Amino acid sequence: MTQVETRNFRKLRTGTVVSISGEKTCTVAISIRKPHPKYGKMQTSTKKLHCHDEEGVAGLGDTVQVMETRPLSKTKRWRVVEVGEKAK
Repeated sequence: MTQVETRNFRKLRTGTVVSISGEKTCTVAISIRKPHPKYGKMQTSTKKLHCHDEEGVAGLGDTVQVMETRPLSKTKRWRVVEVGEKAK
């Protein structure tokens, strides 16, 4: 009997490129709106992710979709999947 390995789905997030550092690295800001647990007022929380951009297609201000991946460096755990909307 062989054991079939199943791979979990990787996380996908959509955010805006806020910095280009190096040839293949960009910083993406992910904004999440959620209500306050007690008062119900909507709050915006922002996370910054360091992402690997192999082709260098993402520009400053672009909306990109990123996917979780294995550790690529000390801080990079995400990679750019596609560029949704180019900045004007």
